[in-house]
Amino acid sequence: MINEQGIIEKVNKGKALVRIQRRSACESCSSKGSCSISARDVTIEVPNDLKAEKGDRVEISVPDGALLKISALVYLFPIIALMIGAFMGASFAKPFHADPSVTAIFGAAIFMGIAYFCLKMIERKRQAGGSKDTPRMTRILINETSPQTCDSR
Repeated sequence: MINEQGIIEKVNKGKALVRIQRRSACESCSSKGSCSISARDVTIEVPNDLKAEKGDRVEISVPDGALLKISALVYLFPIIALMIGAFMGASFAKPFHADPSVTAIFGAAIFMGIAYFCLKMIERKRQAGGSKDTPRMTRILINETSPQTCDSR
């Protein structure tokens, strides 16, 4: 499991918008010193099963294989669709007496649009069904708005 900490920015209808500063996922990366991504905050929406409130510091957990699976889906699927569309578009050029380059471009554009539409539908299903790969709020750490006691001994 990959665990991150974040602060709840907004709570709405059983969901929480959590701002996370990337830390643990970037710790083992050899390029973390020169990478600007590791410094950016990320905001994600998670189910608010723990009934956390705005300002709470929470722990978010993501299954290990989920990031790899989602990355492959988001990056590889459109590229494969683009190549299949270009190949099919070029193969339709001969029967229609058209330029293969032009039909390849149109085929690639159509298949790329279909790929993004499919990804959007998959995302909606994942959000509605609460997939096992979805990030989850695992525990409430502290409430940022509550007064903190300071022991100055």
